[in-house]
Amino acid sequence: MFDADVFILGGGPAGLAAAVAARQAGLSVVLADAKRPPIDKACGEGLMPDSVLAAARLGLNLPPDCGCRFKGIRFQDANHSVAAEFPDGAGFAVRRTLLQPLLAARAEQIGAELLWGHPVTRFQDNTVFLAEKSLRARWIIGADGSQSSVRRWAGLQRFRRDGQRFSYRRHYRIAPWSDYVEVFWGENCQLYVTPIGVNEICVALLTRNSRQRLSDALRFFPLLEKRLRGCDAITTERGALAATRHLYRVTRGNVALVGDASGTVDPITGEGLGLAFKQSMALATVLSAGDLNLYERAHRRLARRPRFMADFMLLMDRSKRLRQRSLAAFESHPHLFANLLAMHIGKLTPARFAATATRLGWQVITA
Repeated sequence: MFDADVFILGGGPAGLAAAVAARQAGLSVVLADAKRPPIDKACGEGLMPDSVLAAARLGLNLPPDCGCRFKGIRFQDANHSVAAEFPDGAGFAVRRTLLQPLLAARAEQIGAELLWGHPVTRFQDNTVFLAEKSLRARWIIGADGSQSSVRRWAGLQRFRRDGQRFSYRRHYRIAPWSDYVEVFWGENCQLYVTPIGVNEICVALLTRNSRQRLSDALRFFPLLEKRLRGCDAITTERGALAATRHLYRVTRGNVALVGDASGTVDPITGEGLGLAFKQSMALATVLSAGDLNLYERAHRRLARRPRFMADFMLLMDRSKRLRQRSLAAFESHPHLFANLLAMHIGKLTPARFAATATRLGWQVITA
């Protein structure tokens, strides 16, 4: 009856991860995208340690020379600086234009059929209509980003929450001065710096101001501006909408959503790719069982921790007083920041983190 068990619309990391996970579960897969590789997107390009482990479970080999390891996170503003190392493992930063082809190669290696340059016009029941042909699939997966057509066609456009910021990214030719990802906090914006290679860094801006660009924001971060003065920008500035979206549902009938199509957390958490990888593996297990209701529950569970972290950091973004008091508390008590980071990557239980949160709250009040 079907040309494939699974049809996936979207050839970015989320769609390719879904293709790999479905093939690992023994399902036949066809993936289509109107674009051709490499497919780029404005993002910070860092994988947290739990995301690196998720990539490994997908069989994705990240060659050491294609990116750069980082050992922790640093928060800083004009008056405070605090850093913590990951309690287990390391993060890995890799250019999006390298990661996407690596995932595509992995998907092809295990037998997924990839249709590049094939726009999808619509679907009806189990039939997907491409520009030049149609095919039938048991399951249809939307992995086509935050402006998902699959989500719209399936009638899944209702959001519990829909907020937005704006992100911009550029790469500079300079040797990384730190083996941490550094987050610089300013008024209603953050700059974060990720070491990408021996002589390359990625600088990303997150802002509420749609007109603000990297060159504008750097003026408010004199330390970083001084470091970058005279450095060559090796890519043009690339922008994207940094949405925070929680959907009521991510499935309907034989349709399921993964990655940004299924909702997003603010990019400052660095969890976008890792979340997409984990969702893809959960979805593949559910497709084998044939019950998408199980994916609804798994999707909510996987999003719980990243949403908590995003809400906390967005609260710091909105309130100068809270931000300054939090950074002062972290600087005075680095173990609080270390515990926050451990919870962020799933290495601290909710019960233990609750005790940390109580101490952090007290330190913020008394800072």
